[in-house]
Amino acid sequence: MTRLPKRNRLAIGSRAFLAAGVVLLLSGWSAPAQAAESHKPADKLAKQMSKAVTGERAWRHLAAISKATMANGGHRADGSPGYEKSAEYLTRRLTAAGYEVKRQEFSFLDYAIFSEAASVTAPEPRTLKPIIARFSISTPEGGLTAPVVVPSGKSTGCTASDYADTDVTGKIVLVDVNDCFITQKQIVAAEVGAVAVLMNVNTPNPNLNLRYRMVPPEDARIPIATLNRGEAEQLKADIAEGPVTVNVDLRGENKMTETYNLLADTPTGRADNTVVMGAHIDSVDTTPGLNDNAAASAMLLETAVQMAPHWKQVKNRVRFAWWAAEEKGISGSQYYVNQLSEEERRGTALYLNLEMIGSPNFLRQVYNGQTPTGPGPAGSDRISQLISGYFAEQRLPTVGLVLDGRSDHSPFIVAGIPAGGVNAGSDAIKTPEMAALFGGTAGEMLDPCYHQACDTLSNVNRTIFEQNGRAMAWAAGRFAVDTSDVNGK
Repeated sequence: MTRLPKRNRLAIGSRAFLAAGVVLLLSGWSAPAQAAESHKPADKLAKQMSKAVTGERAWRHLAAISKATMANGGHRADGSPGYEKSAEYLTRRLTAAGYEVKRQEFSFLDYAIFSEAASVTAPEPRTLKPIIARFSISTPEGGLTAPVVVPSGKSTGCTASDYADTDVTGKIVLVDVNDCFITQKQIVAAEVGAVAVLMNVNTPNPNLNLRYRMVPPEDARIPIATLNRGEAEQLKADIAEGPVTVNVDLRGENKMTETYNLLADTPTGRADNTVVMGAHIDSVDTTPGLNDNAAASAMLLETAVQMAPHWKQVKNRVRFAWWAAEEKGISGSQYYVNQLSEEERRGTALYLNLEMIGSPNFLRQVYNGQTPTGPGPAGSDRISQLISGYFAEQRLPTVGLVLDGRSDHSPFIVAGIPAGGVNAGSDAIKTPEMAALFGGTAGEMLDPCYHQACDTLSNVNRTIFEQNGRAMAWAAGRFAVDTSDVNGK
């Protein structure tokens, strides 16, 4: 799942659950009646699919993707051997099931990293472990050395007034995440005279660090990188005691990367009413990415395999899509949507998204048809009702999640295509209320291994993995036969 450099990023995963999700939860038990309104053929295929797609079968694919990843560099970043070998596995299994697999090739703006190093040089030398933001301006080779200061006002450093009582000219500023885009933080810091920005990711795990990105890249002004909470808090404590000097060596450059999406269509069904179901196969370069997002890719593969025996029942073409470069600005699905002609866009009935479906400290989240600024495209709420209704029939509570800009549904939503799906959670913090409802650990991230090296097979919760998989298989079968209550066709 891609990480947005947006205002109060983590709060999306907490307030949105309560604002939208609890309403959906409380009304969810009436959803089975809504789901039962669909035509009998749709019910039949939906049930056949939800029965055929099991966690055990999908796990075999997940284990194979894990093996391909670990044997080829330990990640699936675009252009890497891990991505290529994983895509080859998907292609072999789809071809064996009777699909014709197409590679949709494209290139996107990427960022090559040459150095991400830092150290305290005074008063007591020690090494820091920064992670440079993608598209950051570079320091000179060998780095730059300057005093580190914190804002005198709000710690997030989003406005010049936050530095009103602090001399930051020629200095490095240490700020916290949230309240504004990281791009804004470094613009403000540059305008008041700072030469670089270090940012505290401020997660519950004091050793966890995350890579952010500049949006848009052309707004980069000065070098910026993140520190884990433990390092950042120690640095703040040192500053409170007296002057601290740090050397930062942060260097990278923009580049173009070539990659491809994988697409596989059912040979039956209306092409002018296509149901697209997708998950991203790429990972960031710091992790094997088994929950993010190999688990969803494996489940999507098993859904396609199990639909093959039922092609004669498919009335609306189903396009299974494995997106590239989701972790690089949602570039793969954006390219796909950009390439659609107006006729193809109108002929896309809806989009179903699978994102991080096996999070260990999970919430059972269903995208709720709402965007951060209002309702999604017409029909998105109906997709939400039906998927939530499936869970309710299994007596499994759900919460809603807004259709934000953090996954591959986003380009479809912007294009006016209704969308929905499931997401077990990433870097949001589980509240006590959610722990009471779903179990797990309050105060911890929904996936404590989000974008970390520990996102291996052991990080995937097999229970929610199967539950989400069966629900989305049900949805695929249902909409393969009937989308009339979503788009009128």
